[in-house]
Amino acid sequence: MSSPPRVVQLNEANAFLKEHPEVQFVDLLIADMNGVVRGKRIECASLHKVYEKGINLPASLFALDINGITVERSGLGLDIGDADRICLPIPNTLSKEPWQKRPTAQLLMTMHERDGTPFFADPREVLRQVVDKFEKLELTVCAAFELEFYLIDQENVNGRPQPPRSPISGKRPVSTQVYLIDDLDEYVDCLQDILEGAKEQGIPADAIVKESAPAQFEVNLHHVADPIKACDYAVLLKRLIKNIAYDHEMDTTFMAKPYPGQAGNGLHLHISILDRDGNNIFASEDPLQNEALRHAIGGLQETMAASMAFLCPNVNSYRRFGAQFYVPNAPCWGLDNRTVALRIPTESADALRIEHRVAGADANPYLMMAAVLAGIHHGLTNRIEADEPIKGNSYEQVEASLPTNLRDALRTLDDSQIMARYINSDYIDIFVACKESELAEFEHSISDLEYNWYLHTV
Repeated sequence: MSSPPRVVQLNEANAFLKEHPEVQFVDLLIADMNGVVRGKRIECASLHKVYEKGINLPASLFALDINGITVERSGLGLDIGDADRICLPIPNTLSKEPWQKRPTAQLLMTMHERDGTPFFADPREVLRQVVDKFEKLELTVCAAFELEFYLIDQENVNGRPQPPRSPISGKRPVSTQVYLIDDLDEYVDCLQDILEGAKEQGIPADAIVKESAPAQFEVNLHHVADPIKACDYAVLLKRLIKNIAYDHEMDTTFMAKPYPGQAGNGLHLHISILDRDGNNIFASEDPLQNEALRHAIGGLQETMAASMAFLCPNVNSYRRFGAQFYVPNAPCWGLDNRTVALRIPTESADALRIEHRVAGADANPYLMMAAVLAGIHHGLTNRIEADEPIKGNSYEQVEASLPTNLRDALRTLDDSQIMARYINSDYIDIFVACKESELAEFEHSISDLEYNWYLHTV
């Protein structure tokens, strides 16, 4: 007879504390709508109580704008008395924080109603409801993220970021130099600490590569047969990178487009699907003849425009797009083609997968994954046929058709009947309300460029 889940979790806490008696504090973490990690810090002695009873946090945590202010239009703030819900631990996420001077651990949480049912507005729950649809088909999703970021100086110039000085040469990088090993050497201590910290926390980060701009890098996460866990890893990896870099007297940014004229930060997602026997349903010597692959791509193409608000959720997100930066602006696909939205790597017939290349690193991984899986499920179950694959430069062959700004993306999401079948319409209303609030504040601000252009001219 197996032990009750709560007993298993208490055993997890006991084993961790026995192995790490030096731990003094535990950070209880939960990712909000923007993927920003929030929560509480407790003393180690209270950890067992957290596993037994959880902690209280307000439901409005999932109706915060990017500045951490409750958007009242969401209905999760004053309308419900800013009431609490209960947050419970996520098993197997208890680990040490290697950057802390005082020994501290962390634990991911997820929000529930008082009766124990999952809270509908937790992005992790939004994803779980989509994943459940695959489980009903006896299909397992394998997923892995590639996460891009910039190291930046802790000192801004007139409020704008600048690359950090190399700890080795003392110089600031200025050139692109994609894949250059020497640039990895310039920041080797920080980058190596990121990989070692990931290993210590059980995050399957297996490589760092130099990307297409000064002090821009990409961390590759190994695929896991659990899309929710893959998102947990992505959230924890971002937190790890930020804190390790700060220990090395640098900052980081996952902002979609921090520098004009330089590459943006992307969040690429690799997806394959396993059947009940563990076989990859996309596996094929000839991908064009694989029906499951074609249908999955067809579904992604049909839902991509409606997914854009989740893939690119901020005003700045849409500044990434441009042919010179390999950011697709149409729902096209191709084999081994980095100019398309849906790239199919073909180096191994058994490991055939879809690489989704649209989202920015500013996306919430749970919501991004939910949108992508919704498209795949829609394609598989409705046998949606994909367009012909693109060969060569897609920007010269396919007209841009995806939303190019946040307002259009929100309207397209709000009007989508397909997305409403996968993502709770009440949650879509909350998401749209929060993002429209941010957009309104942005549009009411006056930029430096407007003053430069108009103050003394018109």
